[in-house]
Amino acid sequence: MSAIVKHRVRGMPAQDGAGVRLSRVINQPAFRHKDPILMLDEFKSDDPNDYIAGFPPHPHRGFCTLTYMLAGNMAHKDSTGNEGEISTGGLQWMKAARGIIHSEMPKQKDGMMWGFQLWLNLPAAEKMDDPEYADIPGGDVPEVAYEGGKVRVLSGEFAGQTGPVKAPGREFLYLDFRMPQSATFELPHQGQETRLLYVYQGAITIDGITAEAGELMELDADAKVPLSIEREGHFLLMAAKPIGEPIAQYGPFVMNNEAELRQAFTDYQNGTLTQ
Repeated sequence: MSAIVKHRVRGMPAQDGAGVRLSRVINQPAFRHKDPILMLDEFKSDDPNDYIAGFPPHPHRGFCTLTYMLAGNMAHKDSTGNEGEISTGGLQWMKAARGIIHSEMPKQKDGMMWGFQLWLNLPAAEKMDDPEYADIPGGDVPEVAYEGGKVRVLSGEFAGQTGPVKAPGREFLYLDFRMPQSATFELPHQGQETRLLYVYQGAITIDGITAEAGELMELDADAKVPLSIEREGHFLLMAAKPIGEPIAQYGPFVMNNEAELRQAFTDYQNGTLTQ
């Protein structure tokens, strides 16, 4: 691609849950995953038929999920007794670890539902930890004025602000850039080897390569990234330190080998996944 842009891919149409229509950006044939980021989905529709069925109770083991809402309302409930609702600008962070059964259901019957779900892997030493959960209202997410636009700091540190999502050991950076047309600036570089950028509105140009809304760029780990914005570019910047361990995944279970995957299925079938 270029010295800076290593790969570019467009999200592909998919369905998940009870038939929710979405775009699968990471964890698709053209881009499987980038350690430790396992999956990124974008769901966006003002047609309730595309989202109203939601994501009824389903299991997870071995990783973390992060749901980020741009518009709409989603209720969450899990097998450990946690329950909450996130709305525009809010986040829901869940460390599934050894096991959790979780549901995500729309709390609206019409209007725009727009957001993202990201999966972040856990190292072997943490895969069987106790689950953790946090609902984070939009008002608790720091916002920074930057180059004529603004940046919402979801995780990590940026411009003196620290995001509310904590992922110890991964140096996880998750920023939502909302930049005006014709802005030109340099992306922050904090040394994380995995650096991904997803455009969700407008268009941006890096090293002569333009990405439109719905496209992901994998960026060089070491390069400074000069970037220009077209049509009021909004994008997510995700960066993290790789774990460097084998990944064995089947559906909602992410472990280190096939034997651990089989055990996860057995535990779920026996009703002991969350014990």
